[in-house]
Amino acid sequence: MSNPTRSTEFDVIVIGAGPAGEVLAGRVAEAGLDVAIVERHLVAGECSFYACMPSKALLRPGELLDEARRVAGVKQAVTGSLDVAAALSRRDEVIHHLDDSSQIPWLERRDIKLFRGDGRLAGDRRVAVDGQELTARRAVVIATGTGASMPPIDGLDSVGAWNNRQATTAESAPESMTVLGGGPVGCELAQAWASFGTRVTLVEATDRLLLKEEPFAGAQVEEALRGRHGVEVITGAKAVGASGKKGSTSLELDDGREITSAELLVAIGRRPQVEGLGLESVGIRADGFLETGDDLRLNGHDWLYAIGDVNGRALLTHMGKYQAWVASEQILGRGALATSEAKGSPRVTFTDPQVAAVGLTLDSANEAGIDALAVDVPTGSTAGASFTGRGVDGTCRLVVDRDSSVIVGATFTGFETADWIHAATIALIGEVPMDRLRHAVPAFPARSEIWLRLTEAWEASAG
Repeated sequence: MSNPTRSTEFDVIVIGAGPAGEVLAGRVAEAGLDVAIVERHLVAGECSFYACMPSKALLRPGELLDEARRVAGVKQAVTGSLDVAAALSRRDEVIHHLDDSSQIPWLERRDIKLFRGDGRLAGDRRVAVDGQELTARRAVVIATGTGASMPPIDGLDSVGAWNNRQATTAESAPESMTVLGGGPVGCELAQAWASFGTRVTLVEATDRLLLKEEPFAGAQVEEALRGRHGVEVITGAKAVGASGKKGSTSLELDDGREITSAELLVAIGRRPQVEGLGLESVGIRADGFLETGDDLRLNGHDWLYAIGDVNGRALLTHMGKYQAWVASEQILGRGALATSEAKGSPRVTFTDPQVAAVGLTLDSANEAGIDALAVDVPTGSTAGASFTGRGVDGTCRLVVDRDSSVIVGATFTGFETADWIHAATIALIGEVPMDRLRHAVPAFPARSEIWLRLTEAWEASAG
């Protein structure tokens, strides 16, 4: 779709056509408002083309192969290794070969006008796009997301380091790779490329992986990366220098070690994409995440919203979509507020074992002044675990407020635990007491029978 020229005035203008921006634009357009959306790169955004979707496509082949090799009668039929070229071809299908044309009909059906180019504020309710100025009657919504953060390491700028974009769209498996950062992105991509035969070294500056999760989660992922996936894991060492060039890079650590590899992937965090947005034209300093109230308006501007990663409230695609719903309700005069990010943001690290979590860890609950009790059971303690994920270690934990008997956090590790977390999210948001949850009977022999084990463990601990 080329840039429209017939109209420059709209009810709502959205800057950024990633998941959050698209959801908001769609909701208000379906409610009858006249909507424009501005995108400088690909409609559907980072998650669809360079992050969530391609990384899961890279992980899935190895994950399935490992599971097949754990199942008697199936492992005897597995005689070969992964077809890397075919796996990468499937990844390319998932990301539509970095072509967003299939996304355009969704906008057209809702009569959303797409402007391709760099959008920036040009004063109250005004947005400039490559020399054309648009005016919003009701609202301007900033949904520009985040970009990869590069740390101030000496020499890093000159070695051609990868970020998530290069790592999820690479056309072949490199012979070796150093991954800097042991968070979800670093752990996932370390496992994915190791499954394709790349010799991977993962470096994390702190003393454990997945620092924001329960300590057992990082420990179990580290053990699997080392033992099952063949990744060399180095913790407690900071990178202090980089040298070389693309194809042969060296990373110097503060303990004197030097790691050489064909590619260096930096996965240490995200930064808000606020440069060039013209925020100064409406009196806002663009020096970090855009702080909003629970109505997702930027303070002092009743017409200006920031949703998704750019506001820093919860850097998760699904939470950006949730915020899009909240902001669209505000724009439509229905008054919803974003109240779930602080305590109810579900998150999943799609390694094997997976780490699915929501709410607080035991440590963060105690730091928040909650008298919390942790209830742990082995993930493999159900009959269903005899058939699926057998031999993959895992732990399921509920963090319960002793005073209210309500879950304030949950973590599930093991094979394919991602879908389990929604039940915990419902219990957490709904503030369902544990004695009430005991009446929610899980099916046998489904792996979700883990909830029976957890409620039984709670009764034993609290009784």
